[in-house]
Amino acid sequence: MSIANSIRGQIPPIHKEGYPFIGAFALASLVLFWIWTPLGWIGTVLTVWCALFFRDPVRVTPTREGVVVSPADGKVSMVQPVLPPAELGLGDQPLLRISVFMSVFNVHVNRSPVAGRIERIAYRPGKFINAELDKASEDNERNSLVISTPGGRIGVVQIAGLVARRIVSFVREGQTLSAGERFGLIRFGSRLDIYLPEGSKALVAVGQTAIAGETVLADFRIGDGGRTYRVD
Repeated sequence: MSIANSIRGQIPPIHKEGYPFIGAFALASLVLFWIWTPLGWIGTVLTVWCALFFRDPVRVTPTREGVVVSPADGKVSMVQPVLPPAELGLGDQPLLRISVFMSVFNVHVNRSPVAGRIERIAYRPGKFINAELDKASEDNERNSLVISTPGGRIGVVQIAGLVARRIVSFVREGQTLSAGERFGLIRFGSRLDIYLPEGSKALVAVGQTAIAGETVLADFRIGDGGRTYRVD
């Protein structure tokens, strides 16, 4: 393999949704160079950051039935039973919710946690408070998917954050998804909530780093009491 190919192999592809933003940042940088060179370099750094924000790396997704993978890159911020949003139609009893918080430095392309059929898509406008706060699940703008699987119905909620101002969806109701398939993105910082069927056990802990399409959040075929963790 040549050095050039080796370098190219380390550069992740950019999602097409990012091209207009990267172009705008680059154009602004050129203008700033004309005004004052140090400002131009600041614009260049921001342009590189914008390109990294919209990166869309290849992921290797486990495909065994029953496995639930993370829909987002980021930090697992909550693992607890919570009453699901009414628009999901998942009942009026608490379900296990796993929340993954995405900072502005994480990959923001979202991937389906399971293979299944999209039973429902529900968009709800709202506020833009810090997505790490628990109340963001209720107060913030969000777009929800209910995916029907042999192991039960799973809710996936894209939540806008303090900086995020646009939730983008690539899918429609009735569509069939594969585990790890891209279904949307959120621009500039946000959170994903995953609501699992009753009786599910989490295989991740708060503070753990999740990788979209790869990190296993739960497994319907495991009947034990979940896992224990050590923070070191």
